[in-house]
Amino acid sequence: MLRHLWQVLSSTVAAFFGVQTDKNRLRDFQTSSPIPFIVMGVIVAMVFVAGLLLIVNQVLA
Repeated sequence: MLRHLWQVLSSTVAAFFGVQTDKNRLRDFQTSSPIPFIVMGVIVAMVFVAGLLLIVNQVLA
């Protein structure tokens, strides 16, 4: 379970920044459900935006 979670997280972050390997992309598309990748994508996007907001607030303070 933890290994699968790590694979989903690493694949999502790699795809988010556009550096996903072809091997991992093919592995991801062979999974039965896209739901874990969608949920992880939303979480990664929220963390990214929160990080940007934190940085901007620190710079403007």
